[in-house]
Amino acid sequence: MKPAVLIACLLSGLASTALADAASQFPQRAITLVVPYAAGGTNDTLSRIIGEYLAKTLGRPVLIENDAGAAGTLAARRVARAVPDGHTLIMGNMGTHAVAVSQYRSLGYQPLTDFTPIGLVASVPAVVVARRDFPGTTLADLKAVLRAKPEGLSEAHIGVGSPTHTFCTLLHGLMGTRAVRVAYRGGSQAMSDLVGGHADFSCISLSGAVSQINSGSLKALAVAARERVGIIPAVPTAAESGLPGFEVSTWNGLFAPRGLPPAIRDKLSVAIDQALGDPGVQARLVELGFVLPTPAERGGEVLGELVAREIPRWSAVLKAAGIAPE
Repeated sequence: MKPAVLIACLLSGLASTALADAASQFPQRAITLVVPYAAGGTNDTLSRIIGEYLAKTLGRPVLIENDAGAAGTLAARRVARAVPDGHTLIMGNMGTHAVAVSQYRSLGYQPLTDFTPIGLVASVPAVVVARRDFPGTTLADLKAVLRAKPEGLSEAHIGVGSPTHTFCTLLHGLMGTRAVRVAYRGGSQAMSDLVGGHADFSCISLSGAVSQINSGSLKALAVAARERVGIIPAVPTAAESGLPGFEVSTWNGLFAPRGLPPAIRDKLSVAIDQALGDPGVQARLVELGFVLPTPAERGGEVLGELVAREIPRWSAVLKAAGIAPE
């Protein structure tokens, strides 16, 4: 064997050994799971439940770090630039990894190339909610009020490009309506104003509103799912309410920075799969309105394909609404 070939083989063997060692020793310290929104929202709740299980599986603490701002893109940009050793992760979603591409001219990261997708974690359908004393109970009622006085109703969302904002952008496009759109720093703040009657309505992820709906603190006008949801069985689907095109959900997936060693990626992917297969985790998430992916839908490759499909989908929605990138 020629010396150059021998050296190349030795280096390749050393690299393989190093990757195997990295995976066997991972994690070496606490893992930071970045939540790109304020505490109390859907993404935050999901991250805390999954993080709790990962800590048990991986044997190291999983620290939840809320880093809100610019509809989650500030946190995503920071994680994209982090060291790709598996100790810094982000619970990205359709806002940070799809909508943001068309929303910001200077995003500072590319969802398809600057991250290592680890796995889809959960999705949750959108639900249109209104303050409890809203003068109506259906989507048709909301449409009528919005058309009668578009500047008279306030719509709560958690930032331009966030799922709450994007869901209602699609809703307005389908109904031919508009409203006063009010941005909040996080889901808990928006929910507080909705429950307090200081905001009129919102298009929110079901998991962030199910307790308020069931307690009567909010009115649920329609759920944007194909079928009625078991935890709010009395709430009709958007299709039943005369708006069949409004079928949307927030998906959430775990991402690491680009360049994550495959062995560490696979170890994290297996840990996510185990978490989603745990009966206790399943019960907690389903009770909150989350829809869990099947085992075939959980891997990093599937998550990467989902991101590639969602970017053009939401680009079309924003362009149709005339929303220019910031």
